[in-house]
Amino acid sequence: MADIHVEEFYKDVAIALIQLYSAFPRRINLFVEDIAGPDETDEFGLHSKRHMACFGTLLWLSEEGLLRHVDTIRQEALDQAVLTRDAFVRLSAPAPMALVRELSEPLSEPGLPLSVQNDLSTYVYLLRSALRSGSSSRISLAVQSTFFTDTGFGSVH
Repeated sequence: MADIHVEEFYKDVAIALIQLYSAFPRRINLFVEDIAGPDETDEFGLHSKRHMACFGTLLWLSEEGLLRHVDTIRQEALDQAVLTRDAFVRLSAPAPMALVRELSEPLSEPGLPLSVQNDLSTYVYLLRSALRSGSSSRISLAVQSTFFTDTGFGSVH
């Protein structure tokens, strides 16, 4: 079993990238509280470890070339964040069918048009499906498969 902070990292990655994908190509402010939930600072004005871990995840995504941003808003948000080209292309790409079958919700209508089937086999759809499931293992697998393993589509640099 993974450490809880690693499971939270994968969930934060998935939520942040889905938010950015949903707004693409618009730049948005990416707020930690929208990803990790509400946070109350302590008597010294310091954020919780959970809040800071999520903020660190957002900075890491930027450092790894998955998103760009203009600045930070204190430790609350990334200002004017947008997916990089590589991240957008990867999220829009079709995932291997074995992974789609493992991570997707079963299709209720097998006769769906090809365009809809294609949309339901993208990496971003797999991330959304994994998040809806609430399963840490599915979220972890979806994020790892999308960005951290080579599945023949090239890796994001």
